[in-house]
Parts: sequence; C-alpha cells; structure tokens
Amino acid sequence: MSLAIYTRSFDRLSESHSLADLPRLLAEETPFWLDIDEETPELCEALTQQCKLHHLAVEDIFQERLSPKVEDYGDSLYIVLHGIALQHDAPDDLRTVEIDLIISSRWVISHHPSGLAAIGEVLDECRRNPRVFDKGPAFIAHAIMDHAVDCYFPVIEAFDQEIDRLETAVVSDPQPEVLQRIFKLKRSLQRLRRVAMHQREVLLRLSRGEFELIPEKALPFFRDIHDHFVRVSDLAEGYREGLTGVLDAYLSVVSNRMNEVMKALTLVATLMLPLTFIAGLYGMNFDRMPELHWHYGYPFALGLMVAVAVGMIAWFRSKRWL
Repeated sequence: MSLAIYTRSFDRLSESHSLADLPRLLAEETPFWLDIDEETPELCEALTQQCKLHHLAVEDIFQERLSPKVEDYGDSLYIVLHGIALQHDAPDDLRTVEIDLIISSRWVISHHPSGLAAIGEVLDECRRNPRVFDKGPAFIAHAIMDHAVDCYFPVIEAFDQEIDRLETAVVSDPQPEVLQRIFKLKRSLQRLRRVAMHQREVLLRLSRGEFELIPEKALPFFRDIHDHFVRVSDLAEGYREGLTGVLDAYLSVVSNRMNEVMKALTLVATLMLPLTFIAGLYGMNFDRMPELHWHYGYPFALGLMVAVAVGMIAWFRSKRWL
C-alpha cells in the first residue's frame, strides 16, 4: 500500500508514510493531505474512527464507480472525478481512472491508482509553494482537480492530430486498417463523452457555491476548472462529429472505388459480348456456311471484331463512360 500524509512545516512540504501520525495531526488541527491508493483494514478503520468519515463514503472510496458524482455528508464532501490515463501515447488506448476526493474543514483525502500524473504535478507544485496548505483543504482539492482536467488537453490534441491523419489516409489510401482505427477512436471518444456529461455537472455544482465546505473565495477557481472542462467536453463532442464525417467519407470513397471497378468490369464485359457473338457465329462449322471456305474469311472475322470493338469504344467515349 502507498500512503502519504503531506503537511506544511515552515516553508517546506513535510511528508509522512505512517498512519500513526494521523491522530497527532487531527489533535493539532494541522491542515494535511492524506493520499492513498490501496485499501487496508487499518486504513478503513482510521478513516472511520479517527477522521469520522461516514461508512458509506469509506465504502465508496475503494469501489470503482463508472460516473463522477458529489455527495455532501455535512462535515465532509465526497467527490468522484475521472482523470485520464493514456497508454502508449495513442488516443485509441484512452481509458479514464477514478479519483476520489474527500474534503473537510481541516484536511483533504485523495484516492487514486498509483502513478497518476496529475497527483505528481500537484506534489511538485506543493513542494515549490507549500503555502497552499494555509489556504485550506478546498484549495488543495482544487489543485488536484485542476491538474486532472489539464491532463485532458494533450489527449484532445492527440485526437485532433489523429483525425487529421485519418482524413488524409481516407482520401489517399482507404485500407481496412483505416476503418479499424476510426472505430477505435469512436469508442474512445464515446467513453470520454460519457464521463464528460456527468463530470461537467459535478464541476458546475462545485463552482456555484452549493456546498459550505467550498469557501466563497475558492469559487472563482472552481469556476475556472468548470470552464476548462466545458471546453474539453465541447472539443470531444466536435471531434466525435468530425470522426463520424471521416467514417462517412471512408464509406463514400470505398463505394466510389467499387463503382469504378464495377464500371470497368461492365464495360469490358459489354465490349466482349459482340466479339464473343462473332467468334461463336463463325465457330459453328456448318458445311453450307458462305464464308467457311472463303480465302479471306479469317482476316475478315478478325477485322470485324476490331471494327466492332473500336466502334463501341468510340461510342462509350462519346457518352463519357470512359
């Protein structure tokens, strides 16, 4: 289990990895940030007995939730957000990760998968400027949410670049691999859109002063997060529609190519039809055929075939079928 308790000690960030320090910090009323990534019986007991968290909140922290939410327990505020985890730097590998935040008047608790980039960025910021702890737990939670939302923008940019590449590939070389890539991106964007619908509502509620644990002086900062995420959501929706256009263009280009192939095959078959008729006519070998023993019969038949073929090609060109 990875557990860390962060506090401000003079002008630096103090860090502890022992639950034994929790009672002392609670008794001293020192603002602190408890960051965890795994569940243990000792941790659950400490959260329930010492931090006085509602048992439903403790239960929800360690359960995977598909959609963001916010719940007010009076003396604590429980927030579920979803951050971004991008695997292999490819947007079609997009997945979201749950970030649980609990805010009280004296501390903030965060739970997330280990190695989350947003948490590392917040820690770096707190090490440079530990005075954020003096502002209160709401500002620490704001920093976590702000960096989590900022992590969406590189993903959105990756979607933009990938859609541009797909548009070029659709026009130049619409292979089946392009279609598979389109559907993978559509699934990723659909996943992002599903999370964004609920997360926008959560951030809106946090930004409009609905909860007492979010002080009035912090509201402009939460509104800024909401505005950023609205932009993310709008861009994701726009890319989803753009990707639908790319899919339509792919199907149209493939259909046009198929039509060209069928057109060429039809013209060849049409061209061969009278030639086959001529060859079949002179291949019947009846004794009383006038041209059967004619000295010029063979070149005449070949010439007739060439004349018919040239005439048909000229006619096709006059109709602009070739």
